[in-house]
Amino acid sequence: MTDLPGTAAANYCYRHPGRPSFILCQRCGRTICPDCQTQAAVGVICPECMAEQRRSAPRTKPAILTRFSRTAHPVTSSIIGITVAVFLLQLIPGLGVTDKLLYAGVYSYPGSFEPWRMLTTVFVHSTGLIFHVLLNMYTLWIFGQILEDMLGRWRFLALYLLSGLAGSLGVLFLSDPLVPVVGASGAIFGLMGAFLVIQRRLGGNSTQLLILVGINLVIGFVPGFNIAWQAHVGGLIAGAMIGLIFVQTRRIKQQSLQTGLLIAFGTVLLALGFVKFLG
Repeated sequence: MTDLPGTAAANYCYRHPGRPSFILCQRCGRTICPDCQTQAAVGVICPECMAEQRRSAPRTKPAILTRFSRTAHPVTSSIIGITVAVFLLQLIPGLGVTDKLLYAGVYSYPGSFEPWRMLTTVFVHSTGLIFHVLLNMYTLWIFGQILEDMLGRWRFLALYLLSGLAGSLGVLFLSDPLVPVVGASGAIFGLMGAFLVIQRRLGGNSTQLLILVGINLVIGFVPGFNIAWQAHVGGLIAGAMIGLIFVQTRRIKQQSLQTGLLIAFGTVLLALGFVKFLG
């Protein structure tokens, strides 16, 4: 085995050197892209390990293996589908979907404590500006495809939800508690932050992405745009930290550590959401 985790080559699929990935074969530890992944009982395995498993499996009990499609991005597609469905429900008079799911800092205070809104707000958008939801979903589709391929489904989902939660924390600590916010921007900035960190690890050029992030952050401060820049900052910081966790714990033997760090990070975010209530 030549592509040991930690080397530059190990950041790319060992069969397709031009494809970056953080997903490792559960048996040999080599990096594999979505085209080379086969779902096993636990995790995924590479083509060579799959062939070896088939050769050693009893003929009466063939291994049941499902090949991933490179074009399949179920988590990204599901998030977009849910968000669009919620947006359509927001347009129906009388349902009050927006009011039930939006977030404001006051919902983390005693007397109005509804902490679940810190996540539900990620799925609602401004009904007066369809450009809001379209831009967010387009950006999610672009970065979601890349990161879901690179990280795998569950890591990507954790990244999105924890970044969205951190975006709400940014609103809680940096915004007027009576001003409501909606939108997936915090979660999407988290994807950008994680991608920046991972891109640096892979040795790629991140200049264009840095410019894009910078422009979006600046726009958030422009008067009249009514953009919650606080959510952008919170999501970006959380995404970068989660990306760092993924970068530093990608070896097979570090998977338990990676899971533990993600749980600990999520626990800290949840604890911070109770600060105003306890205070």
